[in-house]
Amino acid sequence: MRNYVVKDLMVPISEYATVPEDATLFEAVLALEQAQEKFQQNRYSHRAVLILDKNKKVIGKLSQMDFLTALEPRDTNLERIRKFKQFGFTRKAVALQQEEYLKASPPIPDLYSNVAKKCVTQFMQRPTEGEYVDENATLEMALHQLTAESNLSLLVTRASEIVGVLRLADVFAAVYHTMKESESRQGNGEAG
Repeated sequence: MRNYVVKDLMVPISEYATVPEDATLFEAVLALEQAQEKFQQNRYSHRAVLILDKNKKVIGKLSQMDFLTALEPRDTNLERIRKFKQFGFTRKAVALQQEEYLKASPPIPDLYSNVAKKCVTQFMQRPTEGEYVDENATLEMALHQLTAESNLSLLVTRASEIVGVLRLADVFAAVYHTMKESESRQGNGEAG
C-alpha cells in the first residue's frame, strides 16, 4: 500500500488558474475557464482561482462560491430577510420572502455586467494559518487539516514558498483507493 505525501497529490501552482490582484471578476472567470479547458484531459477540475500580488505570491483565493456570492444583491432589506431564520421562520418561508423581494431587483444580466467589472480582491478569501500544509506532510496530516476546519483545499508549501494546491477531491480519491486496495488484499486472504 502506498504511503502518500502531499506533493504526490497536489496540483502544481504552474497548472492552477491564477490572476493578478488587479484583475476583474470577469478576468478571473476567464482564467478559470481556460484552466478547465487546458487541464480537462488530466485529473484536474479547477474550482478556484488563485490571486497573485505584484511579486507573483499568492495572496488569496476566489472559489466558485465566492464568484456566486459576489452576484448576490447586497442591501439592508435583503439582509433583514435573511435573518428571519433566527426568529423561527422556515427556510421555505425565508426563500419565498427573498424571491418576492428580488422580483424588484435589477435584471440578472445587468447585475452580472456590473459585478464582472469589480476587482477580485473585493471578493477573494485570504488564506488563514490552518490552510497551509508542507509538501512532505503525510496524507493523514493533510486529512486532519482539511477536516479540522472544513477546508476544501490547502495551499502547499516548500519552505515558505507556495508550490501547489491540495484539494479535498484529490485527498478523498487517495483515501478511497487506499481503502479499496486494503479491502481487496484482505479479501484475498493477505495479512494487512
